Amino acid sequence: MKNIVVLTGAGISAESGINTFRDSGGLWEGHRVEDVASPEGWHRNKQLVLDFYNLRRADVLKAQPNAAHIALVELAQYFNVDVITQNVDDLHERAGSKNVLHLHGEILKVRSQAGKQQVYEWRKDLNIGDTCELGSQLRPHIVWFGEAVPEIANAIRIVRKADICIVIGTSMVVYPAAGLIHEAPRTASIYFVNPDVNAVPQMPNLHVMAEKAASGVPMLVNQLIQDQC
Repeated sequence: MKNIVVLTGAGISAESGINTFRDSGGLWEGHRVEDVASPEGWHRNKQLVLDFYNLRRADVLKAQPNAAHIALVELAQYFNVDVITQNVDDLHERAGSKNVLHLHGEILKVRSQAGKQQVYEWRKDLNIGDTCELGSQLRPHIVWFGEAVPEIANAIRIVRKADICIVIGTSMVVYPAAGLIHEAPRTASIYFVNPDVNAVPQMPNLHVMAEKAASGVPMLVNQLIQDQC
């Protein structure tokens, strides 16, 4: 089987009703990003950060996978498919994808301030006073701005084995995730599903579908399966 690596971003989740976009003023749901998505913001005002992510967690729990998530599950019946996502929701997993790597953490998990080893599933509000077994405050299991991306080395290893790369719902401009596409072999075919064709970088072996994820991904999956058969 050929290896397909799928890189997904905010656009695929947005069509399930999850608003993950910063506005033109750099605000995120009315907050400065550095106040709710950085270690400095956490140390300044833990309650603000917890409230922010409690709302995000509730949004994710209400959302459902869309046609793009479901199409990728069908693709895995014909190819070896790895999904590398910048999103922190679990919609890929709920749709049925098995090999999912989260670059930026997971909203339905929390971890201890004391270290990255104490990680727990978490589906309710997280509050000040919620601690790990070591007595340390729990925080969202999210990679904040200014923090290292611990899964980037694994992501690079996966992309380097790709026969086909599919980029969905992201213009790949935020590093280090943006560099992943350049790790693909020169022989790999690269597909971008993005309604904004101006945001797509110029690359060899590039195919662009100017569609939103929920419409473009099922079309691309059908095309790849037919070509394979």
